[in-house]
Amino acid sequence: MGLTPELLLQGYTIGIFPMAEHRDDAEIFWVDPKRRGILPLDGFHVSRSLRRRLRRGQYHVTIDTDFPGVLDGCADRAETWINAEIRALYIALFDAGRAHSLEVWDGDDLVGGVYGVAIGAAFFGESMFSRRTDASKIALSYLVDRLGKAGFRLFDTQFLTAHLASLGAIEVTRAEYHRRLAEALALPADFRAPKTPSPYEVMQRKTQTS
Repeated sequence: MGLTPELLLQGYTIGIFPMAEHRDDAEIFWVDPKRRGILPLDGFHVSRSLRRRLRRGQYHVTIDTDFPGVLDGCADRAETWINAEIRALYIALFDAGRAHSLEVWDGDDLVGGVYGVAIGAAFFGESMFSRRTDASKIALSYLVDRLGKAGFRLFDTQFLTAHLASLGAIEVTRAEYHRRLAEALALPADFRAPKTPSPYEVMQRKTQTS
């Protein structure tokens, strides 16, 4: 039997997630990192440059408005693990209300975004993209604000990259991740409950000193 949306959700609950080698590879495999990237919701860093960008109000942010557009934006790169089957599976999860997107717009142009899966009080970030300076950082700023207000306890980023580390993400052991995952899965949260904040509210997040 092939991978289904239900099996995909079950994988997340036991700490694994799917990937493909590249967009043209039909094979999907499960990943269970020894060390896991997470972004503590009280530890997100808003740098001075990002604060200035938010203050300008150049972009506006929506949620669950163009999930396929965000998914395709994340796959629009030289190397991607998002193949046709994974795309179809996550759109099915979105249609079922289990996957969500946050979009960053410059006028009518989709210039950035992030998407992931919500189960209980755990949010599993899958990918993000940017077509304008700082658009992905703005997406994460709004996402962290939303997750905190909606009652989420765990923001899983899968891996720790230099970009995510600069924003406050950390790495934990597999055992520590599973402990945090179990706690988050046992609690309720509602991704769509909070209203979209103003740039000023987002800027109240912890700031970097550099």
